[in-house]
Amino acid sequence: MKIDMLDICYAGVFAVGLILTFIATVFCKKLAVRLDIMDRPKNEMHKGHKKATPLLGGLAMFMGFSVALAAGFGVLCLVPGVLEKLPAINFTGAAGRFVWIFTGGMLCVILGLIDDIKGMKAHWKFGGQFIIALVAVLLGGVRISAFIPNEIFTVCVTLFWFMLLMNSINFFDNMDGLAVGTVCIAMGIFAMIAALNGQFLVGGFAFMFTGVTMGFWIFNHSPASIFMGDSGSHFIGYFAAVVSASVTYFNFEGSLTKFPILVPFFVLALPLFDTLMVCMIRYRLGKPFWIGDHNHISHRFVRMGLSRKYAVMMVHILALLIGLGSFPLMWGDFKIAVVMVVQILLLLLLITILQFKLDDNSSLIVGGE
Repeated sequence: MKIDMLDICYAGVFAVGLILTFIATVFCKKLAVRLDIMDRPKNEMHKGHKKATPLLGGLAMFMGFSVALAAGFGVLCLVPGVLEKLPAINFTGAAGRFVWIFTGGMLCVILGLIDDIKGMKAHWKFGGQFIIALVAVLLGGVRISAFIPNEIFTVCVTLFWFMLLMNSINFFDNMDGLAVGTVCIAMGIFAMIAALNGQFLVGGFAFMFTGVTMGFWIFNHSPASIFMGDSGSHFIGYFAAVVSASVTYFNFEGSLTKFPILVPFFVLALPLFDTLMVCMIRYRLGKPFWIGDHNHISHRFVRMGLSRKYAVMMVHILALLIGLGSFPLMWGDFKIAVVMVVQILLLLLLITILQFKLDDNSSLIVGGE
């Protein structure tokens, strides 16, 4: 099998993201202990851990990401002969846009750290998220078109997508390794799609972010030795929105239907589906949707008899099944696409049945998240 320069670059940025985030996480664990930035259970029923745990995982991922990104641009710009061996790309224009996208990611970490350390009311948090989304969309140029050539429509849809994913991943971060593992899987799938479609910059960035999330996942899987906190969930949710909106799913030369636009929804189906379900439950209970509870898919799997570790593993396997199952949508004809969509929807229905019908103790729980 022939290995070209692109394959080496993809493997290289993945490895660099992983290694640097691994190192940054070790550093941030010690820093959190020294600065006493810890998550202490304080006899709270919704806490799954028993001892104080470092709470600077978001900063660790940001540090690993930042250094990996700088190293990548450094190699492209400073090492002779590298650019000539890669596809022709307007790096100057891309770098200008990415400065703003990077700024949005940094603001996510700052916003989350304030909430982790000081606490923040929901309306201030939502306001901060909206400003961050505006930075990425209006200044960073991230857009979702969905075949509708209307600037106002694309801006509004993209802003909603950012807000949805930042909050969905934040809600989904309710067990060790759950959110970061799900985003890692999603990023890996987006990276493969971008690479197959010839999107070198998007693919390289997605592979790097896959390495970043995997480097932190090593420490965050059960039992977690460090938590990502709101800083981490906002950070990875933000970049899940950036990457999923930047990948090209529909190709006029290769796509036979318009079903490919559903791919990002299926790749991120579990956190999105989980957010929809818990918000509906909270509405039924008369609770604000931002007030947490124990009605997430992971909690229901635990009440069915799985350990927390295996409940998380079950969610990750389902995320892989649904994500990989969406690939044929991009190249299949109408009949194949319909079959794949129905298959994925049936799998989501099966998940719903498992959650609500096979849970013997499925009474809605009002407690905190």
